Amino acid sequence: MAMLAFAISLTAGEPLVRFLRRRGLGKEISNDGPASHQVKAGTPTMGGVLIFATVLPITLAANIVDRLSILLPLGVIVAAGLLGLTDDLTTIVGRSPLQQLGIGIQRRLKVVLLALLGLTAALLLYFPLEIHDVYVPWAGHFELGLVYIPLAAAIIIASTAGVAITDGLDGLAGGTTALAFLAYGVIALLQDQIYLATFCFTVVGATAGFLWYNSYPARVFMGDAGALALGSSLAVAALMTGQWLILPIVGIVFVLEALSDLIQIAYFRLTGGRRVFKMSPLHHHFELAGWSEPQVVMRFTLVGMVGALLGVTLAAQV
Repeated sequence: MAMLAFAISLTAGEPLVRFLRRRGLGKEISNDGPASHQVKAGTPTMGGVLIFATVLPITLAANIVDRLSILLPLGVIVAAGLLGLTDDLTTIVGRSPLQQLGIGIQRRLKVVLLALLGLTAALLLYFPLEIHDVYVPWAGHFELGLVYIPLAAAIIIASTAGVAITDGLDGLAGGTTALAFLAYGVIALLQDQIYLATFCFTVVGATAGFLWYNSYPARVFMGDAGALALGSSLAVAALMTGQWLILPIVGIVFVLEALSDLIQIAYFRLTGGRRVFKMSPLHHHFELAGWSEPQVVMRFTLVGMVGALLGVTLAAQV
C-alpha cells in the first residue's frame, strides 16, 4: 500500500502544484521568520491535501472491511486536514477566497476545534475501542482508567502542535513525520495490528510522494492541511498501539522544536526581552547560526531517524 500511495501522490502532485500556482494560492511569509525566507513568498501552499486525499481512498479500499477501528485514525487525518486547509486559505498572499467572503479561522477558534477533535478521538478510543492502557518498556502493560481520556486528548493536541511548529523548512516536517509513521507501522506489525500498520505505511508512501515536490527548493508547501493532519493522526496511531509513552522519542524533533518555542517565549517574558535562541523554533536558530536550509533539514531528519529507531527498539522491550 505504501508503494501505491507513493505512486498516486507522486502522479497527482504535479497537476496539484500547477493548479495551486494557476489559482495564485501562494503562501504569505511571516516577517517573524528569517529575512532570507521572503523569497519563498507566493510558493503554493495547502500541499498537505495531497497526503490525506491519497490516504483516504486507499485506506477505505484496503482496510474498512471488518476493521472499523481504522475509521478513527482515518477520520482524524481527514478532519484535521480539512481544518488545516480552511486555515491555509486565510494565509495566502493577498486576499484569499475565504477572506473575500469574510470567512476565516482565528487562532483561538482553531485551538478550540483541535481540542474538540482531540477529546472526541480520546472518547472513541476509550469507549467503543476500549483502549485505555499504556505499555512501559521493561515494565509491562498498565490500565489507566478514566484518566486516559484527558491524557489521550492532550497527547493528540501536543503532537499536532509539535508537527505544525516543525513545518517551517522545505522537507522538514514531511521527512520527520514519515519516519515517525514508519516507526509506528513497525510497532503495529510487532503487535499483529496489520490494519494499523497498513494505515501508517500508506501515510508514509503518500508523504514520500508529497516530499518529491516539497524538497528544497520547495515547489509547494505542506501548510496546516498537512501538518495538522499528520500530527493528530500520528498521535492516534501511537495511542492505538498503547506505545504512546515513547512518542516523544519517536517524534524527538517535534519535541525539541516545540520546547524551543516555549523556552524562548517564557524567557523573553521573564527577562523583559532577552532570548535564549537566535530565533525560534529551533530550525531558525540553526539557520541564523550559519547552517544552510538543506543542512538543517538533513541533520534534523537524521535526529528523527535515530529517535524512530530507538522508539521501535524500546517498544520491543515490553
